[in-house]
Amino acid sequence: MAEIRFHNTLSGKTEAFAPLTAPDVRMYTCGPTVYDYAHIGNYRTFVFQDILRRFLKLRGFRLNHVMNLTDVDDRIIANAAAKGVSIRDYTEKYAQAFFDDCKALSIEAPEHWIRATDHINDMVQLIQRLQEKTYTYPSEGSIYYRIAKFPDYGKLSKIDVSGIQAGARVDVDRYEKESARDFALWKAPKPGEHFWDTPIGRGRPGWHIECSAMAMKYIGETLDIHTGGIDLAFPHHENEIAQSEAATGKPFVRYWLHAEHLLVEGEKMSKSLGNFFTLRDLFSKGYKPSALRFALASVPYRRQLNFTFDGLQQATSAVERLRNFAERLSQGKFPPGRQPGMAERVNQAVAGFDAGLSDDLNTAMALAAVFDLVRDANIAIDKGEFRQEDAAAAQKFLSTFDRVFAVLKDDDETKLRELGYGTAAEGLSDAEVEKLVAERQAARKRRDFAASDRIRKELADRGILLEDNRDGSVRWKRK
Repeated sequence: MAEIRFHNTLSGKTEAFAPLTAPDVRMYTCGPTVYDYAHIGNYRTFVFQDILRRFLKLRGFRLNHVMNLTDVDDRIIANAAAKGVSIRDYTEKYAQAFFDDCKALSIEAPEHWIRATDHINDMVQLIQRLQEKTYTYPSEGSIYYRIAKFPDYGKLSKIDVSGIQAGARVDVDRYEKESARDFALWKAPKPGEHFWDTPIGRGRPGWHIECSAMAMKYIGETLDIHTGGIDLAFPHHENEIAQSEAATGKPFVRYWLHAEHLLVEGEKMSKSLGNFFTLRDLFSKGYKPSALRFALASVPYRRQLNFTFDGLQQATSAVERLRNFAERLSQGKFPPGRQPGMAERVNQAVAGFDAGLSDDLNTAMALAAVFDLVRDANIAIDKGEFRQEDAAAAQKFLSTFDRVFAVLKDDDETKLRELGYGTAAEGLSDAEVEKLVAERQAARKRRDFAASDRIRKELADRGILLEDNRDGSVRWKRK
């Protein structure tokens, strides 16, 4: 197997990956801020994080993985107040939607899914540690972090802080690079806002302190991997480093991995341009979860992904091609033995797949290895040159592939129905389809072609397509 190498945002270099205490990997991934439904740009990052997690597990590492749900920040506070509901009541709908969307995209649950509002005491304790070390100062009931006291500030995002005015503060959670200033660790409540009554005063945490406190609570003071979108490198991750390392005196994260932005049809996604999509927007247009996962995973995470509907259609076809090949391997009747050279061809695919993912999760390279094998194997099958041992080796490789990419299982319709998106085949279970297929086979056997055609049409009208194989067997799939 190839050496695993990741591009570390902190060093700016691609480095060999070696966790502190192998085979254990301590990984923290920034999850959604649950003030609204997550969009496909968010899910580009979440799918990348899932590919990373799955590949490390495939390589035998043992994950202790934390993903947070930010359920208190400026936007949530404002939206909850506007609706006159509690923070938890406001965010619960969007948190559940996120869990449902992850299930639809086959994103594995981490070892810990945690919410900021469940860890206020941990944040208060971390702020108290920073107070004891004089990294903070109070102002009008809030508590700020003094970045001038942390000489390494800017080492992740490489911003120049030399011109920062001493004592200049910023109160909002999100800001542009030119606004690098002392940031709020604890915010005094405004009239009508929700607050917590704590030893450091009434208020609520700033966004940045949340991740530092929760990461260290669950996986220690030095993490192996921290990931997120590139937009989080500054200010969020820069501030996490400043807080955490000031409190502990230890390196906070050894490998920082950041996913690049997603464009839509070549433009930045925005509601004003009408190109802003949630998963549910795409599911309602008839696109499958597997196709969306494949599209989001197909471009290496450090390259911008230009999301297009043509590309999504190509992803749909790619998944179908993989599923057809898997079905062909499982249903085909091949002569015993092996074809000279095919075993080596499978081994080449295995090596290429591993080399691609080991090279900073180069998913494009890994997928090329898969589809090259699919092409060559299909040619051999068509020529009658494929053998039983070749099929077994190819099936084993496909199983390895799917442990990472997770698109082979034909369960899109079930997932969509669970989310409330019906299809023409809604209400027709797999068992019911199999029963009708068997009835059609029986009709064909007794040469009742009128009945056979009627059943085929009934299935087609309900979104089920039949494929008659040369050996007399039948394969079916949902549209």
